[in-house]
Amino acid sequence: MLFFNLKGKQPFYFLIIWVFLASCASHKARVKEEKVEKVIIAARSYVGTPYKYGGTTRSGMDCSGLLLNAFRAINMELPRTSQAQSKVGKEVKLKEVEPGDLVFFATGKKRREITHVGLVTDKKSKDNVKFIHASTTLGVVETNIYSEYYIKRFRLARRVIE
Repeated sequence: MLFFNLKGKQPFYFLIIWVFLASCASHKARVKEEKVEKVIIAARSYVGTPYKYGGTTRSGMDCSGLLLNAFRAINMELPRTSQAQSKVGKEVKLKEVEPGDLVFFATGKKRREITHVGLVTDKKSKDNVKFIHASTTLGVVETNIYSEYYIKRFRLARRVIE
């Protein structure tokens, strides 16, 4: 009878439904934030690890290996190469990136070929976006994507945690 006799009670039931839906949306946002935080913490635990092509361990790792390990913190498997990782998730514009997003670069001789990947860790302002990656010369480090070297080579960003 409750659902059929709503005379004069529509605003009350609308409010109850709205509160329920709003709480579901905020719960989903909190779950996403927790996942992002876990991935970033896992990635940062490798800072200082030397670069090793094809490496996936603390004795040496490459950029896609770093992300492979970081996303395992939330039981998410990524493909092994940066090229394959560039096809996962939904594309976002550079100005819309958030912590947890993947950023891809063409650092080789071919300007269009994805050869490097990193994970956005912090967005302080529109031109100060930090990402963690395995640099061939420095190992695992955090860098501003707007540094001259990386912004010239940036190709795309993808959101893999929803």
